[in-house]
Amino acid sequence: MEEGLLNNYEDCPGCKVEQLKRSNNGIPVKPVLFISVVTLCALAELYHVKPEHAVRDFHIAEREEDISYYAGYLGQSTIGPSLLLSNFSVFLLTSLSFLEGSSFMLGRALTSILWGIIADRYGRKPVVVIGTITVLIFNALFGLSTNYWMAIVTRFLIGSLCGIIGTMRAYASEICRKEYHALGISAVSTSWGIGLVIGPAIGGYLAQPAEKYPSIFSKESFFGRFPYFLPCLLISVFALAATVMSFWLPETLHKHNKIKQDKNNFQEAVEGSPDESNGLNVSQNINPSERRAPSSQKSLLMNWPLMSSIIVYCVFQLHDIAYLEIFSLWAVSPRTLGGLSFTTSDVGQVLAITGIGLLLFQLLVYPLVERITGPVMISRIGAVLSIPLLASYPYIALLTGFGLSIALNCASMLKNILSVSITTGLLIMQNRAVSQEQRGAANGISMSSMSLFKTIGPAAGGSLLSWSQRRLDADILPGDQLVFFVLNAIELLGLLLTLRPFLQEPEDSDNVPKSKHDSLDQENGMQERLVLTELP
Repeated sequence: MEEGLLNNYEDCPGCKVEQLKRSNNGIPVKPVLFISVVTLCALAELYHVKPEHAVRDFHIAEREEDISYYAGYLGQSTIGPSLLLSNFSVFLLTSLSFLEGSSFMLGRALTSILWGIIADRYGRKPVVVIGTITVLIFNALFGLSTNYWMAIVTRFLIGSLCGIIGTMRAYASEICRKEYHALGISAVSTSWGIGLVIGPAIGGYLAQPAEKYPSIFSKESFFGRFPYFLPCLLISVFALAATVMSFWLPETLHKHNKIKQDKNNFQEAVEGSPDESNGLNVSQNINPSERRAPSSQKSLLMNWPLMSSIIVYCVFQLHDIAYLEIFSLWAVSPRTLGGLSFTTSDVGQVLAITGIGLLLFQLLVYPLVERITGPVMISRIGAVLSIPLLASYPYIALLTGFGLSIALNCASMLKNILSVSITTGLLIMQNRAVSQEQRGAANGISMSSMSLFKTIGPAAGGSLLSWSQRRLDADILPGDQLVFFVLNAIELLGLLLTLRPFLQEPEDSDNVPKSKHDSLDQENGMQERLVLTELP
């Protein structure tokens, strides 16, 4: 019976991947590289120019302390000089800026579940290819926008048509053997974190090239007339490379012909012993997590291990996006307002160093730590350590010179390492809580929920920083102390939600097979054993 269940279908790409996983016990270097490049493609376009550049360059804010407020409404968007008309009222301007900043997240929130269902039905690879092509085309168009509404539409289309992130999360847990799940999913979250920190660095170095590099770019040149197109072009070129690479991605979804399934079901029923039905034989060969897997997309909402991890994930993501928005705005704010008086290039340099440290930690250290502590414990540790670290930021602002540079780079690197470690642990839990036929939809729910939280993060962070800069003489939590206190309050809420009974771990999350034989039987043979009960 077991031998029949483990037979592969020759025309099934998922079965071919399972065969490859069983025959290769080494570290999956090539799949991890593919995952990193494709995921980074989907993220880098979002953060390549920070909004405070546009606010300051186009004199939207009347006062220096208002820059954080308006930049927060711009959130995760970029705008060129032709996108804003100086004769617009401030109210209309900030309303439209909020619309643009939210358009990407709104588009992603509306379609992530749909892309997850498509990935479960037709495969991971088509969704990835469509997503990379979307970034390639519409990111370039965004940099060439000639009016504000064109910018909004292109942002919305990028968010709507790019379903890469959720799909790659599912893909990472399927292309790697179970003992390397942490490495595969870490590649997704690491690329996510690098996109968050490298993106602004790209914008800081390449935005407005005619002003920063007049010997290379003149103001009358193409890049002089479109000062934010150069970083857009760089990301589109990267997306082109990711598109080409995605055609070599092996498909992981099992696509068994229904006739073959029915034929096997009939044969199993005929050949089985009289006192054991076919369904009983199958259920005996399925591990507990597969046996309790939801049987329909609707039942995902009743899967509490999945839903609880998504809720905790959304709380931490709200914190992270608000922190990233506040960090850049705080760094470029003048010393008189509690900031660091950094230039955009200074911020870009800090974020670039942070990205390098994050990459090394997540790929080399995180999988080992996760194997020892488990995904939930490492998320809790990350949250606990983040609280005192954030509380130190107002005191870092008191430093100057080399001491400031060292302290800020170390703090920024450690903070982002902790944030991405939290995210990775929760993503591992989400993917272990469902079976393959629902993994795309489950990650789609996660992406949609997270996008809604991230829609309010930049505006809330920018507004909070602006308010704090107006109360420098307050008796309780003056200036930027208020900002980091609120961030810590959100972090503490996330930490509390990781505790029982709220966060429920999947039953097999701490039940990794101990022997090589168990690993092959429980993980790499999992999808073959599901053939007879797999939903179409």
